[in-house]
Amino acid sequence: MKRRDMLKLAAFGAALLTTTALLTTGNAYAQDKKWKIGFSQVTTIEPWRAQFNKDILAEAAKHPNVELIVTDGEDKTEKQVADVENLIRQEVDALLISPKESAGLTGVVQQAIDAKIPVFVLDRNVDTKDFTQFVGGDNKLIGRAAGEYAVELLGGKGKASGNVVEIWGGMGTEPAHDRHDGFHEFTDKEPGIKYLLDQQSGDWKQDQAYNIMATALRNNEKIDLVYGHNDPMAYGAYLAAKDVGREKDIKFIGIDGLPNEGVQLVNKGELTATFTYVTPGAEGLRQAIKFLNGEKVEKTITLPTQKITKENAAQVLKDNGL
Repeated sequence: MKRRDMLKLAAFGAALLTTTALLTTGNAYAQDKKWKIGFSQVTTIEPWRAQFNKDILAEAAKHPNVELIVTDGEDKTEKQVADVENLIRQEVDALLISPKESAGLTGVVQQAIDAKIPVFVLDRNVDTKDFTQFVGGDNKLIGRAAGEYAVELLGGKGKASGNVVEIWGGMGTEPAHDRHDGFHEFTDKEPGIKYLLDQQSGDWKQDQAYNIMATALRNNEKIDLVYGHNDPMAYGAYLAAKDVGREKDIKFIGIDGLPNEGVQLVNKGELTATFTYVTPGAEGLRQAIKFLNGEKVEKTITLPTQKITKENAAQVLKDNGL
């Protein structure tokens, strides 16, 4: 065989080996690829949001092939819209978003979808179903559990009576409406239950709930139960009642159930109960990575809830190392 023919054969063999190697390592390449994932958070100042970020960052640390870009909307719709527009310009491989409110973020979410970026909506929904996946708790289910327990605290099914103060989260958010609707599925069946406020929004914030409750206390001699759409607002209401010496006459129910916040408040007897609302950050990131690696994902992932009362609060704290 001529030297020139031998060189051609060697080159062909090398090319064949290279092609074989590429074919056999194709799946490994998907696993090793550096994914750039954007996460648009609405705010970082609320305790539940701080835990949300902590959870998603801890999950990202487990995936060296992921570059996670986290933005803070500073509790402003226009800032969060700008954040998402910037992430679209950066051509992220996937977008995770927890919107401040549904309507105001729908347009920019649709922009990301139109740019062929898979979108994972966390906690609060938007007014389109074109996203890849929603991950969050079932707020209506949690509201129902809170309503059922409120009826129990106020005397039981068919016998419940009392004056109730409900402090809403953000009026433009789906979770607030779902927590309200679920609660009222149970309490509205009880003719003895009277509602003292008409859609008073504390915007998820303790100080605003304090002010709402302070006014309610001045205007009503008897308040039997407070339902706050999250634990900070329920606690704000508790502090307002404590400041006028009425906290022992009122039951306080909240939602979130963070071990270092709501569960501790229940354990100390300041809140009567809280219902856990698991942060969706870690699961949302896992689902996005799964999708980017070519696996199928469900349209909706619903996270579980748990009722925390004085009876089980200490055990929950122990289970969380507190």
